[in-house]
Amino acid sequence: MASSSTQPGAASKKSILEPVMILEGHEKSTRKPPERTYHNICSISYFSDGEQMVSGSEDQTVRRWDLQAGKEIEGVREVCEEGVHAVGVSRDGRWIVTAGGDDNECGELKIWEVRTGITRTFEGHSQSITCIDISADSTLLASGVRCGRCGTIRVWNLKTGKLLFETPTRWVGVVRFSQDSKKLAVISDVARCLEVWDVETHRLDTRLLWKFDWGMTTRAPVIWTAKDHTILAAFNFKDDDDIDEPKTIYEFDASTLQTRFRDQTIKLWAFESRQLLASFDVHAPDHLIFSPNSHQLAYTTRFDTKIYICDTPPHILATIQSAQEAQPNINAATNPRLPS
Repeated sequence: MASSSTQPGAASKKSILEPVMILEGHEKSTRKPPERTYHNICSISYFSDGEQMVSGSEDQTVRRWDLQAGKEIEGVREVCEEGVHAVGVSRDGRWIVTAGGDDNECGELKIWEVRTGITRTFEGHSQSITCIDISADSTLLASGVRCGRCGTIRVWNLKTGKLLFETPTRWVGVVRFSQDSKKLAVISDVARCLEVWDVETHRLDTRLLWKFDWGMTTRAPVIWTAKDHTILAAFNFKDDDDIDEPKTIYEFDASTLQTRFRDQTIKLWAFESRQLLASFDVHAPDHLIFSPNSHQLAYTTRFDTKIYICDTPPHILATIQSAQEAQPNINAATNPRLPS
């Protein structure tokens, strides 16, 4: 169990984000059903040069923005039949992909060529498309549909529009190609199921299924790291029936989906100063206690029936000793000194 160094007081500092630019233009939408008003921007994506951005909204428009001028680019707005749920820009800057549709009718997947403005429609999805991703080499497009308690993912040739493969899977929340474009990670929209598919063989490599319930839709992030050996994903390991947004980011081994790191750590703090003294990477800690003399700490996890006992790091013991010596008037019965 190794600690990670932390700058004293750093964990307690907070910063305020001050916008340097605000892009305005998307409108409220009063599409069916009439009692519901849509007004949110569902997706944004940068061009690779960072000088432009594309956005999609429930107001049924896709808009491009000039980030140098801070305003919408005139004459290139795309209007869709239904709300837009996802947008993406290929890394070569050639294509813009827009996805959306009506939950009760059909999905709407469009490819927009930036240079010419020509738009093509990819046909096939029978339900509203919830997510998309474009491969790093700008050749492949993945699209995902959440349909009731199931879903569908499709992989397309971005240039020709040819469907390469289709497979049913669980509620689809996010799809993400690996950097080499050979694998596709799929996470459910309640972030309780993570899958890795082989793009070339069209086969499922591995799946992590925690528990599947109807719940809140989320756009949990998925990121391939370490030369595609690991996957960072917000995942929802919860035993209760109250499905909420995932609050923990895990690192998974891409071949096995075994967790290698999570940000729910065991942390030791100096109570009076509120300074973080040490942080430890422990998988799913559940109960944690100190020994009476504080020389050891014991913990359990949610995934096994073992009790783990660890020595308290010497520098932490020294900190406790110094704090106690600085408070000589505290009753020894309620705050015993560490034995020498």
